[in-house]
Amino acid sequence: MRVLLKATLDTEKSNEAIRSGKLTELISRTLDHVKPEAAYFGPLGGRRTALMVFDMQDSSELPAIGEPFFAELNAEVEVSPVMNADDLQKGLSQLR
Repeated sequence: MRVLLKATLDTEKSNEAIRSGKLTELISRTLDHVKPEAAYFGPLGGRRTALMVFDMQDSSELPAIGEPFFAELNAEVEVSPVMNADDLQKGLSQLR
């Protein structure tokens, strides 16, 4: 299932992670692990935020993906199912 992960980072913890180089390591590990079709990084709501769209085969993958953001960055993590235009079209066609 295609999902959107939104990780909103704690400013103080992410400042420490930037200074130590751990933020780059965490992001690289996560990108290597989930192999996202898209990944974006920037300020949302005044806080550093990572957005990644990827295919999650099983919900049991969630701890390995989300826990590093919780443990290392005191982040707020949200995971939501999402669709691209083709998925939406396929889903809507089933309503007929």
